[in-house]
Amino acid sequence: MPTTSPTLTAAPGPAHPCVRCGRTVAADVSLCELCNPLGLSQPATSQAHGTVFVAIIGAVVALAVAGKLVLAGVGPFQADVSGVTTATAGLAVELAVHNEGSKAGSTTCRITEASRGGTGPAAVVQTPRVDPGSTLRFSTSLTEFGTEPLALAVSCQSP
Repeated sequence: MPTTSPTLTAAPGPAHPCVRCGRTVAADVSLCELCNPLGLSQPATSQAHGTVFVAIIGAVVALAVAGKLVLAGVGPFQADVSGVTTATAGLAVELAVHNEGSKAGSTTCRITEASRGGTGPAAVVQTPRVDPGSTLRFSTSLTEFGTEPLALAVSCQSP
């Protein structure tokens, strides 16, 4: 006895592909007649979107925990301006950065005019890697404050 396959009819109105085989189905169903011949209940749109939402939230939490574990023990950093001299295109500033943490790391420091109390124009510099419990002295060139030496203040971020 020859077997016949079910006849598929085009879905009227808005349509999308079947989630299993890709055939065109109505917008309110997920599976075509061939993939769901018994007409079993199909996953709701809110169920699919909820699963994706939970997966995204889980990934963000996992990345936050991983970031915290990687950065734990780095810093805080204390910094001082050791010297300011005239350079070819601005100022040569010598900084002393101390890592009070238990891991080596680098930080971002913000340099401002000392007379402005941390406000006004600023230069941002990335420090080289500082070993735990040690102080690193390095020099950087700045153009933000002109060419005349002046009193500068520095503050460094902790991760």
